[in-house]
Amino acid sequence: MTDLVIIGGGPAGMSAAVAAYEAGIRDILILERDNSLGGILQQCIHNGFGLHKFGQELTGPEYAWKYEEKVKELNIPYKLNTMVLDITSDKVITATNATDGVFCIQAKAVILAMGCRERSKGALNIPGSRPAGIYSAGTAQKLVNMKGYMPGKNVVILGSGDIGLIMARRMTLEGAKVHAVCELMPYSGGLARNIEQCLNDFNIPLKLSHTVTKIHGKGRVEAVTISKVDENRKPIPGTEEFIPCDTLLLSVGLIPENELSKSADVTLDRITGGAVVDQNRQTSAEGIFACGNVLHVHDLVDFVSDEAEIAGKAAADYINGRVDEKTNVTIKTDGKVRYTVPQVITSKKDVTVYFRVADVFRNAKITVSGNGEVLLSKKKPKLAPGEMESIKLKKELFENCSEITFALEV
Repeated sequence: MTDLVIIGGGPAGMSAAVAAYEAGIRDILILERDNSLGGILQQCIHNGFGLHKFGQELTGPEYAWKYEEKVKELNIPYKLNTMVLDITSDKVITATNATDGVFCIQAKAVILAMGCRERSKGALNIPGSRPAGIYSAGTAQKLVNMKGYMPGKNVVILGSGDIGLIMARRMTLEGAKVHAVCELMPYSGGLARNIEQCLNDFNIPLKLSHTVTKIHGKGRVEAVTISKVDENRKPIPGTEEFIPCDTLLLSVGLIPENELSKSADVTLDRITGGAVVDQNRQTSAEGIFACGNVLHVHDLVDFVSDEAEIAGKAAADYINGRVDEKTNVTIKTDGKVRYTVPQVITSKKDVTVYFRVADVFRNAKITVSGNGEVLLSKKKPKLAPGEMESIKLKKELFENCSEITFALEV
């Protein structure tokens, strides 16, 4: 029996472990499938991490090292090169590695911190053959930053998520020519600062409402055809543009790694792809918590750490039998607000609700309603899907509600 098992040794897993330790839990084990702690941050060598959490600008490996150092200082055990095969709803974990073979652990509490993966070309159905030279942006990032390989010299990027924007700059700095970043939506999915620093500073064109409609080449990518799309995101005939290139990078979305969550019968949110959780980040399976990008995709790793600390402390409270005064408030959204985390409030205490919007809105008013009246409203000059927002709710606001709704007035 182990008190707390954490699946994933990235920033979420390490932050949760440290928070649980500081809340009094000593019997902790981190299981990480890679050969080092740190997760995806190890390949994110650009700066911009840690401004919120540490008040200084760090690279990804520097940010990860701060937590890795803390894990080692506190002597929190971890197993590397360890693949978790299954988790049951009663918190039995089956895992395997070269040293221990296949083994099982019974845990009092589990924190899911497996992160996310990139959506692949197979999900896009782009016409053409299957030539070499098509990479996800994250794969290209690993090749350049960790392996020292250049994927190509003439590049088109599909998708303007943060990884795609960052790789546009990275490929340019390494001597490649990035001909365009194409985005299906009429707005970018990345942070405003990344559009400025990664595209505008290098005169890389951002083509909104555009997509790749054909890939040319057999042995290797030789060119792509891009087209403008209409309001239904369908290509408009006659708008085709032929761009010679040898590389296509895909930055078309991230998917939470929730296969293990499904095996534990955790209820998933159809919008986020992650678990449905309460304010403590506890899932529908009692004693199983989730945090970081396996719960919902974050734009800043600082927010991942904040959320993981909530999960770590809550797991410690669960193990020690500390229980808050109960309530049951469901959080709904109006569609303009795309989703919230948490999706349900189960304790009578103040809670911060994080949310994303479905489009770019200017001069909008966020309202929180319950029992037929507006409980709280807040004006925002601009809201964008690429940037997470939050509102703190005092417990007095929702104590007499069974359901509250987050909506936008524009």
